[in-house]
Amino acid sequence: MSKPKVVVTRRWPAEVEAKLKELYDVTLNESDVPMTADALKLALQTADALLPTVTDPITADILRVPNKRARIIGNFGVGYNNIDVASAKEEGLVVTNTPGVLTDCTADIAMLLLLMSARRASEGERLVRSGQWKGWCPTQLLGQKVTGKTLGLIGFGRIAQATARKAHHGFGMKILFYTPRNAPAQDIVDDVQATRCATLEELLSQADFVSLHCPGSTENRHLINEQRLKAMRPSAHLINTARGDVVDNQALYKALKKGWIAGAGLDVYEGEPAVYPGFLELDNIALLPHLGSASEETRIAMGNRVLENIAAFFAGKEPGDRVA
Repeated sequence: MSKPKVVVTRRWPAEVEAKLKELYDVTLNESDVPMTADALKLALQTADALLPTVTDPITADILRVPNKRARIIGNFGVGYNNIDVASAKEEGLVVTNTPGVLTDCTADIAMLLLLMSARRASEGERLVRSGQWKGWCPTQLLGQKVTGKTLGLIGFGRIAQATARKAHHGFGMKILFYTPRNAPAQDIVDDVQATRCATLEELLSQADFVSLHCPGSTENRHLINEQRLKAMRPSAHLINTARGDVVDNQALYKALKKGWIAGAGLDVYEGEPAVYPGFLELDNIALLPHLGSASEETRIAMGNRVLENIAAFFAGKEPGDRVA
């Protein structure tokens, strides 16, 4: 019996690619250059499974290509707003993601950005690298203390909860959260002594640090806009490890430039890899290149999770991480 044919859109960790070669008739992207829309269409027509990443736009136009052979899309990432899920359903395609395995690493990056922004770490590194540092000074690059401050989490899923645990148990931070969804289990809330805010504005007005953990979606696009940035404290910092389009770039640039807020830390960007040019002019923003899940252990676990999902599907079973 012939092996199912799968197409992988980007390079994955070598350990996972080796398993793919063993189990499937696999086409790997050796060049690691993002595939074009036409190449993605061809993959759907010639393979049994398409394995994209969160930066591959799997649009309605791509999904509606005629004469499809593919029956499953195994997304490499927990977020799946890169896929037009409604169109996938219409076309009879199963879609899976990789939740859980990247929780702690992404929460680590949220805390890293929080600390970088609060303590002006990016500015400090630039000062040293440029050769302009003249030695210790009592008033040089004064930042803000993190321990004991208030962290507001927008969204309270797995990654937000992990961030809350690190912040509360590690830095003694008071935890606020806002979610329009059902409240998490009480033991999770109690563990970090969290307080749920009734409105987003309530959280913004009280938090010293605001960390975004909401999914990318039409309803969340530019959730953080000029009005909401003005609702934050002038000493507050905004952290985004969720999706870039949750933040209005122009509004954030204005807020940082005019001092509506003290700083920001971003790991994701609207339209990435493009970065809003204004951010590059500012000192009070820490910028990372989408490193949320970028640890060897996590990326291998993500690949293995995709393998588990497609193996279940090809065996006639329900994939554990099916989202459509």
